[in-house]
Amino acid sequence: MGQLLSIEWMKLKNYRAFWILLCLYIATIFGANYIIYRIQQVIYAERQAKGIATMVLGDPPYSFPTVWQATAHVSSFLLFIPGLILIIAITNEYSFKTHRQNVIDGWTRQQFIASKIIIATLFAVLSTVVVAITAVIFGYMQGDAAFSFEGFSYIGYFFLQAMSYIMVALLMGVLFKRGGLAIGVFFSYALVLEQIIVLILNRYANFSGRYMPLETTDMLIPFPHIQRVMNKLTASPPNYTAIFILALVYLAAYLFIVVRKFQTDDL
Repeated sequence: MGQLLSIEWMKLKNYRAFWILLCLYIATIFGANYIIYRIQQVIYAERQAKGIATMVLGDPPYSFPTVWQATAHVSSFLLFIPGLILIIAITNEYSFKTHRQNVIDGWTRQQFIASKIIIATLFAVLSTVVVAITAVIFGYMQGDAAFSFEGFSYIGYFFLQAMSYIMVALLMGVLFKRGGLAIGVFFSYALVLEQIIVLILNRYANFSGRYMPLETTDMLIPFPHIQRVMNKLTASPPNYTAIFILALVYLAAYLFIVVRKFQTDDL
């Protein structure tokens, strides 16, 4: 496996677009959270306003322990970037026929697709680590409460969400093989189509839109205090245990389809 990863690293290390997108992704995680952090600072700025905001909304979202949840929620909107990187990585294999050459050189199909799944997992791990570090930074910047691991489970939920988005991107790359088409379908589905379906199902089918593939992981990380308010306003509050299990089932399905598709495709 180490040899597979070293070969994957050789493919990526001199690829300028990979490094640009990766650096952009890390920078925008911090930047997006900083924007929301500054908005929070304005809302809680004056003593009187802070008292009213705390009474209505609760403690500032970027203070411990809610900072884990706030940072994970805001950062989740950027998961299309590592998805884009994975699509480029897999479709480049098809464009330059390197997937075929790897198999000719002795790789099995299982080894090739396993290397891509490992790379996808490493991207999810990197994303999670960056989000955790960002949460610690903003928690200390806020300075209203002592460091706490309470609520750290939301970082785990973020890892599951990152894996889901990245594996959907990998699935699109394997299914469509062409970079432009795979990117277009991925963005259209993740950012537009599923959101429309969720709205329709939530409106006309008793909030069943919350069980759509990507929506399941989105539901696990609401913005702090919003979850409490929405549960009071919703006639049928979500069953988060069922949603978590369903998210794992969807993830297993993505993995199965990716492996099965690559194993049965013509090279």
